[in-house]
Amino acid sequence: MSQQKCIVIFALVCCFAILVALIFSAVDIMGEDEDGLSEKNCQNNCRVALVENIPEGINYSDSAPSHLSLFQGWMNLLNMAEKSVDIVSSQWDLHHSHPSACQGQHLFEKLLELASRNIEIKLVSDILPTESKVLNDLKTKGAEVLYMNMTAYNEGRLQSSFWIVDKQHVYIGSASLDWRSLGQMKELGVIVYNCSCLVLDLQRIFALYSSLKYKNKVPPSWSKRLYGVYDTQNKLMLQLNETKSEVFVSNSPKLFCPKDRVLDIEAIYNVIDHAKQFVYIAVMDYLPVVFDTNAKRYWPYLDGKIREALVLRSIKVRLLISFSKDTDPLTFNFVSSLKAICTEVPSCSLKVKFFDLEEENACFLKEQKNTSLPKLNRNKYMVTDGAAYIGNFDWVGNDFTQNAGAGLVINQADVGNNTSIIKQLKAVFERDWYSHYAKSLQPTKISNCLNHKLNKAVANKTIMN
Repeated sequence: MSQQKCIVIFALVCCFAILVALIFSAVDIMGEDEDGLSEKNCQNNCRVALVENIPEGINYSDSAPSHLSLFQGWMNLLNMAEKSVDIVSSQWDLHHSHPSACQGQHLFEKLLELASRNIEIKLVSDILPTESKVLNDLKTKGAEVLYMNMTAYNEGRLQSSFWIVDKQHVYIGSASLDWRSLGQMKELGVIVYNCSCLVLDLQRIFALYSSLKYKNKVPPSWSKRLYGVYDTQNKLMLQLNETKSEVFVSNSPKLFCPKDRVLDIEAIYNVIDHAKQFVYIAVMDYLPVVFDTNAKRYWPYLDGKIREALVLRSIKVRLLISFSKDTDPLTFNFVSSLKAICTEVPSCSLKVKFFDLEEENACFLKEQKNTSLPKLNRNKYMVTDGAAYIGNFDWVGNDFTQNAGAGLVINQADVGNNTSIIKQLKAVFERDWYSHYAKSLQPTKISNCLNHKLNKAVANKTIMN
């Protein structure tokens, strides 16, 4: 009889334990963070603004669109901070003697001021504090530096660049905490104000990074608190500048994607697949290749998706790629291959331009021992007739397969009014596309430096054949 009682008691204890586990599991998976923020009580009537850094000396026509400067946008966010500032950045170098570095210094001083006022500052980096004066100084003042050992995880790098301020405001874009991003580099991003519903999801990517601090391996499974809140099938419904919008965030690499989190490559596919008229792409590098230790291989996913849109759906594609002395000659081979598929297809419309911010022989600055630093367009976005993707990656295979990055997708049905972020981003692309800095592949319209790269690409192709 006593044995039966023991069995019953044991069974009841087991049932109770399972019930408790299920309750905690349910609590863990609910869309709520530590501050009690949830899908039911978050802000979804938000304001969004494009921010750009346009290097000194880069001039457009008087009628060309202009937006809030990146420096002013970042300073606005820091001036608004009352409780917390969370920053993920691939670079942490705000000090330099170059004349254009003063804004980086001002930003650094503002961060120091916030730290001295006991504003909670968390900084994610794949650089140790001992290797960065900026990180070390901020840590000394009370900021928490969360080091991610990307080399140990998958031989990758941290490319992510986003901010979260007071669990309400967000920045995401191409710029990092580097004085060049505020000086010599042409950068673009968005700031979304009073949008805790968006923060609810982006904060989980930040929390995932935080969970890896000073660890040498990724856990076998992720906490449910790190699962994605929104995805391609369940988009966040927002008002952005009084325009109805559907939004979700993406993440890479796959190693860092828990359940319900959209990969960046999937986000880009989603935007291209839903385009009805055009796809405009602006990136620093276009190189559909994965570089391994001793070899390189074709990475067809984005290149193939563009071909599919061109040939099967007759979508107009414009590709604006930055040009510099470091542009890989293979880029021109891949671009020429893309253009070739439109030769015999009347409905196929592809145009490619290279955005060159330097003078004709700028790629030989080092050989000339010129002390000026080159300017470069580092934009990383895509815009269509109904959506935009703003991310941290160039369209290079290794970025998507190895590096950590994040992206923001915004869908809008009504892009006619001037407050539409889609309309504004399209205008920025067209401003750059029709500027004198954008050069086609026609030999008479490109610099000697670009011709040199093209000739090298042709030579490489001849050797391979």
